[in-house]
Parts: sequence; C-alpha cells; structure tokens
Amino acid sequence: MRLTPGEARQRLAAARVARLATVSAAGQPHLVPVTFAADGDRVYIAIDHKPKTTTHLKRLANIAANSQVTLLADHYADDWTQLWWSRADGHATVLDAGSPATADPVALLVARYPQYRATPPTGPVIAITVEAWSGWSYT
Repeated sequence: MRLTPGEARQRLAAARVARLATVSAAGQPHLVPVTFAADGDRVYIAIDHKPKTTTHLKRLANIAANSQVTLLADHYADDWTQLWWSRADGHATVLDAGSPATADPVALLVARYPQYRATPPTGPVIAITVEAWSGWSYT
C-alpha cells in the first residue's frame, strides 16, 4: 500500500538509521548508512567523530558535484505484514563545520542520539531539503 507523503515523512523521521544515496559527477552511485534528524521537510546528517577511513568523504564530494540525494529508511520483519519503506528525495547542501548554521541541526541530533550527548558532532552537516516523500507499507 502506498504511503501518503505525510505518512512517509513520519515513518522516516521515526527511524533510527537510514541510507543516504549520492551520485558522483561521473554518475557513480554511492550508498552509506547514516544517523539523522528530521525537521519537517529538512533532514540533517552530521559528519561525526566515528572513525572514518578518510576525512575526504565521498558523500561530501558527490553532493558538491550533484546535489540530488535520496534518503531511505525501512523496516524488515519475518512477519511480512510489518514491512515498510520510506524515501525522501531532495537536494543537499553541506554546512561548514563550526558555522553558526550547524548549531540547530547539531542540537537536533544531540537530542535524538544519546551517543552525541558526550561528544556532539563537530564536522560538516549535510542539510537535505526534501522535495518528495514516498513510501510503501504492507498494510
């Protein structure tokens, strides 16, 4: 059953983790799991202190080259009547680390994830303006 945009927004906002899809300038897709905070039709993802293989993250380079992104959250259960997915399609910008524009998004993330309370994210923040919400649920 197709979800309304409001239902899709609500399910994605309640999910604990999602997958961020970006595309490079050469058209190469890139998909990574992310923690996030939703605020209406805006979604924020911080580059945090968890170990990374590099500080030059592909997702940030991809957004600089192509701002179109997709965020997907889903729920799987062996009882397939519980299945659902929710997708947010939009455009992303990268807010510079430490800029005043990151204060509110970081506060949302700190409130959502206890792991951030002791060490709030200090890196750049991906800000997604969602243009389309879609989703599906078994029931």
